Amino acid sequence: MNIDLSMYDVRTDLALEAKEIATQAQSAGEIPGVWSETDKADGIILTRMHIQTDEAAQKIGKMVGHYVTLEVPELRQGDTTLQDKVATSFAREFEAFLKRIGITEKSSVLVVGLGNWNVTPDALGPVVVENIMVTRQFFELMPDQVNPGYRPVSAVAPGVLGTTGIESSDIVQGIVQNSKPDLVIAVDALAAKSLDRVNTTIQIADTGIHPGSGIGNKRKGLTQEILGVPCIGIGVPTVVYASTIVNNTMDMVFEHMKKHTPDTEPLFGVFGKMEETERLQLVREVLNPVGHDLLVTPKEIDKFMEDIANVIASGLNAALHEAVDTDNVAAYTH
Repeated sequence: MNIDLSMYDVRTDLALEAKEIATQAQSAGEIPGVWSETDKADGIILTRMHIQTDEAAQKIGKMVGHYVTLEVPELRQGDTTLQDKVATSFAREFEAFLKRIGITEKSSVLVVGLGNWNVTPDALGPVVVENIMVTRQFFELMPDQVNPGYRPVSAVAPGVLGTTGIESSDIVQGIVQNSKPDLVIAVDALAAKSLDRVNTTIQIADTGIHPGSGIGNKRKGLTQEILGVPCIGIGVPTVVYASTIVNNTMDMVFEHMKKHTPDTEPLFGVFGKMEETERLQLVREVLNPVGHDLLVTPKEIDKFMEDIANVIASGLNAALHEAVDTDNVAAYTH
């Protein structure tokens, strides 16, 4: 059975959520061609997923490849100790990606921060780039003075189409052709289907990244096919649709009322029997015509963006440079 997610208008950049939706939509349970495992430790839920076949990719709506998701429910609390643990876990998982695609200790890397500096929920990429340990200039100008344990790393924030008039992918293509990195790392803000995953989740994927896909604004992607070199995508969901909030709230109301009465059918009627995707589609049909299906971000987004960008940048610095201790990235997090 092939599940066409487009009919449900599902807007999520997270492969984990796409898999959950596809699994719920088919009665057979787990999807053939998808391997996954989940570990829980230190307040971090770590899910590794490998979409192995084209058929599985079609059912889920994501590309064949490896995906790692770090869910940290308490990440919104600003706990610096937890942030250090997340940065360390992120660095270890990212190192595994580097080994899997054959990136050595001396391979050069270009970090691309996608997004808009002037829109806080979309500023993740540029803020991460600001905190990346850039070293390529030293290898170009004074290679004999570079200490062991570092690699050539460059970084750029190409802006967005609305301010530059040029697709970010086209800008990055030109940079790749001239600077010839062995790997591109693209960092971008994402959209989630679940309110619980906003500002609490980090996704790593070796399939690259497609800016704007989660909010229905598909732009030209950054992938190995387009750039000619491997591309790893990193993202954090920072926004969610108002329709998703309404749908999630309805779920919580259903669960709350079930605790107080065994028979909820008189209360909810047909709504209580509807599948989640059907109910979400109904909510969108009501909100879209009046322009109320807004993109929403939590009120603490300013502080969170600074914190999560430091976590990701610290994890990347540790994973890319052997001289930075992967097990102790606290010094690079604050």
